[in-house]
Amino acid sequence: MALKPVKKGWMPELWVSKVPFGVGEQKPNNFLEVFRAAWENRDNLEYAYRILSDGCCDGCALGTYGMRDWTIQGIHLCNVRLRLLRLNTLGPLDVRVLEDVSSLEDKTSTELRELGRLPYPMLRKRGQQGFTRISWSEALDRIGLRILRAHPKRLAFYLTSRGIPNETYYLVQKAVRALGSNNIDNAARICHSPSTVALKEALGVAATTCSYKDLIGTDLIVFFGSNVAVNQPVMMKYLYYAKKAGTKVVVVNPYREPAMEKYWVPSDPESALFGTKIADRFFQVEPGGDIAFIHGTLKHLIEQGQIKREFIEAHTTGFDELQDLLAKTAWENFETASGLPHSEMQAFAQLLAQAERAVLVWSMGVTQHSFGEDTVQAIINLALSRGYLGREGCGLMPIRGHSGVQGGAEMGAYATAFPRGLPINSENAAHLQELWGFEVPDQAGLTAPEMLEAARQGQLEVLWSIGGNFLEVLPDPHSVREALGKVPLRVHQDIVLSSQMLVEGEEVILLPATTRYEIKGGVTETSTERRVIFSPEIPGPRIREARPEGEVLLEVAARARPWLADKLKFEGMDTVRAEIARVVPLYDGIQHLKAKGDAFQYGGPHLCPDGVCPTPDGKAHFKAVPLPERRIPAGALRLVTRRGKQFNSMVHEATDPINGLPRDAVLISASDAAQLGLTPGQSVVLSNEKGKLLGRVFIGEVKRGSIQVHWPEGNVLIGEKRSPKAKIPGYKDAYVFISPSRGPISAVESAS
Repeated sequence: MALKPVKKGWMPELWVSKVPFGVGEQKPNNFLEVFRAAWENRDNLEYAYRILSDGCCDGCALGTYGMRDWTIQGIHLCNVRLRLLRLNTLGPLDVRVLEDVSSLEDKTSTELRELGRLPYPMLRKRGQQGFTRISWSEALDRIGLRILRAHPKRLAFYLTSRGIPNETYYLVQKAVRALGSNNIDNAARICHSPSTVALKEALGVAATTCSYKDLIGTDLIVFFGSNVAVNQPVMMKYLYYAKKAGTKVVVVNPYREPAMEKYWVPSDPESALFGTKIADRFFQVEPGGDIAFIHGTLKHLIEQGQIKREFIEAHTTGFDELQDLLAKTAWENFETASGLPHSEMQAFAQLLAQAERAVLVWSMGVTQHSFGEDTVQAIINLALSRGYLGREGCGLMPIRGHSGVQGGAEMGAYATAFPRGLPINSENAAHLQELWGFEVPDQAGLTAPEMLEAARQGQLEVLWSIGGNFLEVLPDPHSVREALGKVPLRVHQDIVLSSQMLVEGEEVILLPATTRYEIKGGVTETSTERRVIFSPEIPGPRIREARPEGEVLLEVAARARPWLADKLKFEGMDTVRAEIARVVPLYDGIQHLKAKGDAFQYGGPHLCPDGVCPTPDGKAHFKAVPLPERRIPAGALRLVTRRGKQFNSMVHEATDPINGLPRDAVLISASDAAQLGLTPGQSVVLSNEKGKLLGRVFIGEVKRGSIQVHWPEGNVLIGEKRSPKAKIPGYKDAYVFISPSRGPISAVESAS
């Protein structure tokens, strides 16, 4: 049966209002973003346009070639991409500002970025006021000598996903392993690492099982802990067409996200004028209550005979154990843990029972808990119970927020996995040794949080960060700053300044990096739907001494291990892609990508076709996951960190145009505010054993018993909780006490 067709013509029943352009509504002005981008890039306007029209988007992982994609016709250009554009067109910064870094310490990360591109290598030693210029040769000699003298276990390398392509991830991880270390990690660790673990265990795959096209015309789309309107805005265009095809949309989330309820798609005249109603139902679970809510829903489906028994018996294992667990668990337990009554679970179950096909989507609202793997498994259980796998209009979608994280892990830039996502063990290390011609370490490395712990304990000699900002990304920034200062040599390779570069250490070296659009021979990225997309080199101005990160790591590895130099040489990006195809068979086809629009979708439109999975037994695996222990002290509120007008940790505006919240907003329910005697706009202090945060009260449709604050500001309140396998920090798994502010305090304090 084909997916339901998109209805032609306008559909007033989907309109938000008859008032044109949402005048009077709290909403982003996407048209203004276009003019803003043009003005911001006016000094390099032609180059900026070439990037947009020919390059693969370096924002979220929906993936484009130029301004088009493989899902629907028309132009795709979102405000996230427009905000990131300036990073690619900036000129070099005036290095005089680095002569005394004390003048930079009060600047925001946005202000630091706006100073310009890093122009050449620079060095700062302990006791010096600022950085001085050094040559590339001196920089690499210094780094190489430190690495040569250090034990491989005392080296650590981290890559963020700031537009970093597959080729760079692959080259860096190969260089690091040539140095004898598996201490390499990337930004996937703090977003979808629990998804990778759970999907691999349950289905034998570690990626989205369907395609974006499956969203348009399926019966039901469910978003668990995912706000695509903010993080993947182009997805809203897909949802607009899905609604016109009759697809129902459900959101399971502690906060009734305004843009998931109604949205104005700027590139479609109907939606741009009158807006589009998106969500048909919201289920406001308690933070961390998803497992209980899903378990209760599944219990009801089983009791009503609304599961797909034929699919379960033919294509799965482990269902009986799960069924027994659900049967033995009282409804009261599900209600208490989810924060929702039995009737809401029944209502959700009914929506699923009426949906022959559905796509289940989730993001960091699900994964960033100390039990993130179990929550993802619960979503998988729900999909398997209804047979939503391996067929059109069905699938599991851990939607990505970075353009590089899907490919980064698959290339092996991961402390806990080799290329292809293979476990780190002696057998797989021997296999890589045969392919590469040098010994590969067979013990798992340090994850990003573990790297900083090792630094704090004096167990690191070298910490090399490609992009990123540990001070903004990891919990407890005070402790992170202390750890960074203890590393004898830190290397920061990036296109612009970040606050972590200013932390004094024994030696700090800054290396200027290229953007993806400047790499000779072009590069590739992998989208959420597993599409490997070629992004060509874009002609334009260049930072003369900027170099690709992978090239630099290979050269350093060759200096530190000269006997391996011939095994670390590549003639160009085409030879890199040829090796990727050999080492990562899923990526066979990447070697043929050469021009704009070239792409392939590994695994085809659907993984696990017809329910057959690449597991040892060929079946999908249910798992009976327990309800997590989530007790908090009396009088405390659950804390959730959220995104505003930003791209991951890069804040773009002080006020979120979607809900009008400033960065210091403390989002709380009206009932909780009344009970605590708080009024809108009132200054309050949030506190727990980790630290304090000053904010202002804003009333919103957030789950009672919880509050939300912006990330990364809220990191001062996040503790050491991590999930057991993926080791992701519990950014949405904390509690705070809230009290009126009785005197001036710094906006952020740490109790560490």
